[in-house]
Amino acid sequence: METVGFVGIGKIGLPVAENLIKSGYRVLGYRRSSLAEFEKIGGVAARSPAEIGAETDMVFSCLPSSQALEEVVHGPNGLIKSARPGQIIVELGSHPVPDKERHVGPLAAKGAIFLDGEVSGTPGMVSARKAVIYLAGDKEACAKAERFVGGFADSCLYFGPFGAASRVKLVNNLLVALHIAATAEAMALGLKAGVDVDLMIKAIATGSGGSTQFGIRAPWMAQRKFHPVQGAPSQLFHYFDLIKEWADATNTATPLLDRAVEVYQKCIDMGLGDTHDVAVMVDVVNAMQRKKS
Repeated sequence: METVGFVGIGKIGLPVAENLIKSGYRVLGYRRSSLAEFEKIGGVAARSPAEIGAETDMVFSCLPSSQALEEVVHGPNGLIKSARPGQIIVELGSHPVPDKERHVGPLAAKGAIFLDGEVSGTPGMVSARKAVIYLAGDKEACAKAERFVGGFADSCLYFGPFGAASRVKLVNNLLVALHIAATAEAMALGLKAGVDVDLMIKAIATGSGGSTQFGIRAPWMAQRKFHPVQGAPSQLFHYFDLIKEWADATNTATPLLDRAVEVYQKCIDMGLGDTHDVAVMVDVVNAMQRKKS
């Protein structure tokens, strides 16, 4: 039985680990808080990232911030301590490209290869193997990593040089933010149409106006199902700054995103940013006053 390491057993990491276990891998995992749920599904708890690195040549991580990534790689018990030739480490979390890229050199000096990875999908999509995994960096290492990705996702795409996966994720999440805001606006209006709501959602989801986010969130908006949180509005804010920085650097206008950010900011101001799924955006739209023309 092959062992795969995973650092950061959170909302994305847990379903990834569970799918790997179901695919026949032994998964050695680490997180700073409790690993009880991970152990319950058959995972093996490690005491540190360094311990994971010492026991496996394939390590995935999915961390919430650049600071957490720095600690996991370069901390007192970080992956750098056990890095060695032939080892591949893939960070699946979203961080500024320079913050990811600065780990490439130090790990390469130990013979390990650090790859840029991203996950496109909600925790539910990850659990159902419907998330798409993006990889970028050393081509040969990405090809090797793809075999392990096959243990938890049905789709994996290689985008080329390091940083390319992160940039594609920004394009993806720009659209996610816009589609959710548009779904909220459409449903705020559609729920007042006086028609069979389920039939309306089916018609739109399978028609020209449908989108992945509409298919997922429109039913939740209709049912006011805002828990469990598959994705909080505040989590999208993490991407807004990254998108704006890239847009500034490339002199690209983002008029729709700029307007959508205002709506997400209102959601935060209403105290809904961390405690509710983004489906709550329908309440945010309904709380806004219509501007009379």
